[in-house]
Amino acid sequence: MKYSTSFLLNGREISIDSPTYFIADIASNHDGDLNKAKDLIWLAKESGADAAKFQHFKAETFVSEVGSQNLGKKLSHQSKWKKSIFEVHKDAECKREWSEELYKTAKEANIDFFTTPYDYEAIELLDPYICAYKIGSGDINWIDFIQAMAKKNKPIFLATGASIIEEVERAVEALLKCNDKLVLMQCNTNYTGSLDNFKHINLRVLQTYALRFPQMILGLSDHTPHHATVLGAIAMGARVVEKHFTNDNALEGPDHFFAMNPKSWREMIDRSRELEAALGDGIKRIEQNEKEPIIVQRRSIRLNKDIGSGHFISEKDLICLRPAPENSISPSDLNKVLGRSLKKSKKSGEHITLDDF
Repeated sequence: MKYSTSFLLNGREISIDSPTYFIADIASNHDGDLNKAKDLIWLAKESGADAAKFQHFKAETFVSEVGSQNLGKKLSHQSKWKKSIFEVHKDAECKREWSEELYKTAKEANIDFFTTPYDYEAIELLDPYICAYKIGSGDINWIDFIQAMAKKNKPIFLATGASIIEEVERAVEALLKCNDKLVLMQCNTNYTGSLDNFKHINLRVLQTYALRFPQMILGLSDHTPHHATVLGAIAMGARVVEKHFTNDNALEGPDHFFAMNPKSWREMIDRSRELEAALGDGIKRIEQNEKEPIIVQRRSIRLNKDIGSGHFISEKDLICLRPAPENSISPSDLNKVLGRSLKKSKKSGEHITLDDF
């Protein structure tokens, strides 16, 4: 399988060597209000997000009202919804007539704009406005739909929650037949916000992906609280992170309570940038900021008594003490000192150099 190990998204490089790209998933948190959707785009930008993402579905082509009722009870995070599953999705629709306005707002805010489409019509209607596509975990087994997005030849972010490796491989293979610009994202699709979900996010799947798809760009689509998983994913090589975004976690709606808010989002960005700086390049060296500490922390070979010129040095004349000036002799080079005679007198406690012999 051939795939890009880097690509440009509105001039921004996405690759394993690039800073992490953060996607604020506004999703349904606009609460059916265009002005709020636009405000959230600006808030996402101000909080440090690289992209503002929405979700485009129509309830009648997204969920079966009859099927939901026939379940007998609401499951998982939907169990707390006060309205029917169909009604909640109907209220959460991102109106398609907003598309141009959202695009213009994102452009003005200088933030990338794209979406997760959930039907073929959405793909066609949104394509003129968006720079990339996100494929939700729930559609990983809808191969025709995946390829319809891939054929638009824009970067694809593929979430892989609630799937097995064979399903991931099938989706990746199908997508790459049409498009080589792919980010493969580990995900856990439990939206309850429970702390117990940390036991199930399984970040080591990123290592599995790295072995199965060497140098493929990896990411995390996350629904766990706070940002511990984000830091772990970045440390494991993820370079794209998606989290839900809201202005107020106390608001009603399917996604508000577990989303990040501007304050927590900024905290996540700041800590992530610190982590990226700390990761380094893997080459073990004496770092530039250790040039002075190495002098005061390392030991050098010193005399433990006053010794005159012509004396032949033995171990009983020496002691290893801090500091270690640049011209000093390391304890590991003791053999370069023993048996040699000093050409000048030195005092107790002084370090010795090769020029002293």
